[in-house]
Amino acid sequence: YGFINICLKSLVVEKYGEETWEKLRLQAGVQDSFFTFEVYKDEITMQLVDKACKMLDIPADMVLREFGEYFFEFCKRSGYDHMLRTLGGNLYEFIENLDALHSYLSLSYQEMNAPSFRVEKNEDGSMHLHYYSDRRGLCHIVPGIISAAALDFFNTEISMKIVNQTEEEERTGKKEHTVFLVTQNPIFSYKERDQYSSSPQCLADSEKQIENQLNKEDLEKAKNTIRDRASSVCPVKKSHWKTIRGIITLGKGKLLRGFDPVYPKSLWIDTKTFCNGLPFHMVFDKELRVKQAGVSIQKIVPGLQTMGTCLDHYFSIVHPEVPFTISSIQKFINSQFVFQTRREMMPESWKQRPMLELRGQMMWMESLQCMLYLCSPLLRTLHELEERQMHIADIAPHDVTRDLILLNQQRLAEMELSNQLERKKEELRILSKHLEEEKKKTEALLYAMLPQHVANQLKEGKRVEAGEFKECTILFSDVVTFTNICAQCEPIQIVLMLNSMYLRFDRLTTVHDVYKVETIGDAYMVVGGVPVPVPTHAERVANFALGMIIAAKGVQNPVSGNPIQIRVGIHTGPVLAGVVGEKMPRYCLFGDTVNIASRMESHGVPSKIHLSSSAYQCLRYKNFEMTERGEIEVKGKGKMHTYFLIRNTTATENEIMGRP
Repeated sequence: YGFINICLKSLVVEKYGEETWEKLRLQAGVQDSFFTFEVYKDEITMQLVDKACKMLDIPADMVLREFGEYFFEFCKRSGYDHMLRTLGGNLYEFIENLDALHSYLSLSYQEMNAPSFRVEKNEDGSMHLHYYSDRRGLCHIVPGIISAAALDFFNTEISMKIVNQTEEEERTGKKEHTVFLVTQNPIFSYKERDQYSSSPQCLADSEKQIENQLNKEDLEKAKNTIRDRASSVCPVKKSHWKTIRGIITLGKGKLLRGFDPVYPKSLWIDTKTFCNGLPFHMVFDKELRVKQAGVSIQKIVPGLQTMGTCLDHYFSIVHPEVPFTISSIQKFINSQFVFQTRREMMPESWKQRPMLELRGQMMWMESLQCMLYLCSPLLRTLHELEERQMHIADIAPHDVTRDLILLNQQRLAEMELSNQLERKKEELRILSKHLEEEKKKTEALLYAMLPQHVANQLKEGKRVEAGEFKECTILFSDVVTFTNICAQCEPIQIVLMLNSMYLRFDRLTTVHDVYKVETIGDAYMVVGGVPVPVPTHAERVANFALGMIIAAKGVQNPVSGNPIQIRVGIHTGPVLAGVVGEKMPRYCLFGDTVNIASRMESHGVPSKIHLSSSAYQCLRYKNFEMTERGEIEVKGKGKMHTYFLIRNTTATENEIMGRP
């Protein structure tokens, strides 16, 4: 179920970060989100684990153990804390009831294929934990889960070692069978307490403490009991205080003599009442011959009315997946057993209905050499009850299956609602992600038209004040003989030529971090030091201009087929900059600096970079080779001393063009 994959994602994100999860899922080729109650292929989880081992360079057993520890905490956080905590009073009982927990969860997670656990106590206090699973290679999750549970619920540290790993033959179907040796190690504080409690001083203090808590009469009774029962109840090695502590409940003053049940000499219930009161029970011997059956199961499976008939003719074992023999049943006697009726042995009226499943426990009766199967119908919903044409009345009033069906009906409805909410949440997340992507595209387009800080002010509805820049460098360029080219070409050819040229120029603005002001026809205008003032504005524009000359050689003249030629003019000086207009607002530059830069371009020479004297002064000591043009007559400005920029003496062509 998606719950497992959500847990795995949460572990990776929490411990290694969102970026690691993104890389992991892309390598594994899986989706980003999972739904708790949706079934996914095992391959998805296996692929994620496999890629995580490779990406993090951690052995698979360590990754799985870490996942096991985290899975336990994740289950607690997800609302299963109380359910897990109440499974058993000690680790043995906890493990013994894990299958029962899975059986309960399968009411909601109907397609769940859970592992199975069987535990055996050893004389030395250790345990053998048998783990069965359809999924190979996941056994290392078990030590992680069990260790975390032992430490959290029972304040005990454990060590788990694999002692056997085989392909189980006793169970039907191929099951991975791993046997762990579980050794419980008391935590340091317990050791410390035990060491202290064995000292004479501690014994004296403890007896004094208990005397204060108990009345003298109860204490005397306890001591007498110790003397009377020393040989049978308490080992010789136990101290006087330990024995008292084992018999007396602190603070209550009551003796705990041990519980001995009282049984009647004869059973005070007649056969008819027993079969009516437990309508779904069955008793069978070692040969699986039916000796007794409840009235309801007889009604559903009439063949059971013939006493002595073989039980395996009418039922198959669904869980645990073992052969239908008395030895296999005895081996897994602590597990919940699920029987399913065999279709071929059912009455004609059942042929079109789903088969009935029974769930319950096995109890071996040594004196009779028979097995008692106390069970109830395994029904999850009212719909399943109706499908089998059964009624609530068919289930005994004392049987909690009645309540379970009704409660689970409500639970499934809540799960469906939760599932729908999860899906809606995921849809909203995807929409939000798409919205964010579109927002970024819109912002990128806006920032391409206006400086970022200006665009942000306009988005916020603020008025953008004009700004004065004391020094900046402006560049103009145009295509030589552009008018003649336009006269001899189709408009589309002109558009393609200009687009090819401008794409190259636009890339260079990013390389040299200059601001593109505008393009008008074949004219291209950039500025350095505006809108963000920088001391290297002249060098940036100069390098950009050198890149333009090189880039223009890659653009073809549609008339002649030769590379186009451009003129470039550069001037440095003060400007005023601001946003003009409301519809299609533009960030414009004003001042005489703009006019002079334009004149440098119009009075320039093809494939040359024309500099004003102020631009020359800025570049004079900055690793640029320049030649003097001399005085020229400039329209509207009179005579001006100008220069040509030849090259950058320290930068290579690849650096100028921003190539790797």
